[in-house]
Amino acid sequence: MRRLRPRPGVRILGTLTVATIMAGSIAPRTRACAALAAVDTTAGQSRRRRRAACPRVLPPGPGFDCPMSADWLRDAVIYEIYPQSYADSDGDGIGDLRGVIDRLDYIASLGIDAIWFNPCFASPFLDAGYDVADYLTVAPRYGTNDDLVELVAKARERGIRVLLDLVVGHTSTAHAWFQEELAAAGPNPAGDRFIWRTDPPDSGWGIDLPGIPAWVRSPGPRPGWYLKNFYDTQPALNFGWVRPDAALPWRAGVDAPGPRRNREALREILDFWLSKGVAGFRVDMAFSLVKDEFVAEGRLESVAIWREIRGWMESAYPEAVLIPEGEEPRDGRGFAFDADFALVIHEAHASLFDNHGAGALPWHTPREPFFDAAGQGSTEVFLRMWDQWRAADDQRPVIVASADHDFSRLRCGARNPEQLGAAFTLLFTWGSIPSLYYGDEIGMRYLPGMPNVEGAVCHPAYNRAGCRTPMQWDDGPNAGFSDADPADLYLPVDPAPDRPTVAAQDGVGGSTLTLVRELLALRRATPALQGRAPTRVVNAGYPFAWTRGESHLVVVNPRAEAAALEDARAGSGRLIWGSGARTRPGGLDLDGFGYGIIEI
Repeated sequence: MRRLRPRPGVRILGTLTVATIMAGSIAPRTRACAALAAVDTTAGQSRRRRRAACPRVLPPGPGFDCPMSADWLRDAVIYEIYPQSYADSDGDGIGDLRGVIDRLDYIASLGIDAIWFNPCFASPFLDAGYDVADYLTVAPRYGTNDDLVELVAKARERGIRVLLDLVVGHTSTAHAWFQEELAAAGPNPAGDRFIWRTDPPDSGWGIDLPGIPAWVRSPGPRPGWYLKNFYDTQPALNFGWVRPDAALPWRAGVDAPGPRRNREALREILDFWLSKGVAGFRVDMAFSLVKDEFVAEGRLESVAIWREIRGWMESAYPEAVLIPEGEEPRDGRGFAFDADFALVIHEAHASLFDNHGAGALPWHTPREPFFDAAGQGSTEVFLRMWDQWRAADDQRPVIVASADHDFSRLRCGARNPEQLGAAFTLLFTWGSIPSLYYGDEIGMRYLPGMPNVEGAVCHPAYNRAGCRTPMQWDDGPNAGFSDADPADLYLPVDPAPDRPTVAAQDGVGGSTLTLVRELLALRRATPALQGRAPTRVVNAGYPFAWTRGESHLVVVNPRAEAAALEDARAGSGRLIWGSGARTRPGGLDLDGFGYGIIEI
């Protein structure tokens, strides 16, 4: 049996033993082993418990243990992989699918249910693959379609599903569809796939920022302008307009020939990958399909397209999921997507974790984060948004990530490993669907000053490259990411001598990696800590405390100053997980950065 070893000066009271879970004292989920692939320490040497001892491998087939249902997502843990930076198997300095295949046992050892890949389709990579040139072909730098099919199958053997990032609001200007229309003298009789005009633009959105549609002059030979969706090299696909105008041929309705062609193509793309075993899609800019100068109305009309897609998927691939980038607009007609996504760049998530170490999000009101040593933050914004997300359905799944590819990392600025335990305790037990960003499980740092690679700087106030640096596997060259010359790497590796690595933390009590593995094992073994039991706030300040169902109380103190919770349930309950937490009659005391999970 093993315990989480305390960090210096902090007492660990709660314990999680693999033997206890395996023996059934902590009831495992029926769909997977509670213990995962635990790491035992014997005579100073770490060893990985053989997976044969842990019946987590689920039967082959797209539904796993939830046949004909996408309900598996509610209790899942997602692992986001930025493929360029995860593992390079061929020495060219860029991560690839074979590198991920080689690391699947590691991913399984974390307790992951689904991998979410950032775009891996053919692309000129002017926006890191979010500029797609061919939806049906894996980018050669990552491998082949056969490699992706193999990855899906081998992940499935380990009980892991694969989700792909889908970008369908726009393509790259290098896409054959755009090149065909660019070379044409005028509109396609079958309907244009993109939005072209020859009359000079005299109106629009009035904001010149990536992510806001704008007109771009055609480089020819086709005359006029085309509508972009993000960067100038990302022309918007034509899904129609909320307000068509017969006097303006480019402003067609959603049922015009061009939009119908694109809806048919969208279904064909989904079918192509779902038929190969992919479990679903995270859809980039999902609500940017239908255009309107009143953006909210265009978003609502875009939902109608996805609802049509959802109807088809429920018949053809009922176990597959759709996840949007952000919150699905509510129109009172039911959901098209399986969850909402609390984006790192949006205010709710930022109010918890954005310590401004990665720059500024200019559309936010500046505030101190709740998870910060100074203890000057508030949970008010997050809790208000949580209530809003669940207003239409109190069981609505919401994905909350540790970080992602679009801004920073959990360990950013002055935040150090000691502070990560409280953050992971929230992320893995709140009742949301956790999304763990690659490298956060070892406390990889956001690196300022990175070069602007593949469109990483989309606003002068921040640089996304700092959260996209190569995965740090060991202390070898390039941190074990690649055998390439350092000058050929996708991005530089963290140069710090004390950079965290998987090898240095694997099997080490008290490490961030051990914490993540054990906390996810506890989550898997304890249904109340997953995605279905009600979450009720007990204290919204420091310490932040909430109950899960009627059986567990979770308390975190993300500031440096000690905190106390006055609650009789804490005093009389059993602390099963924690660091720097002490029960007493009538309550619980926490050291700075302490956390605890109590059976009540």
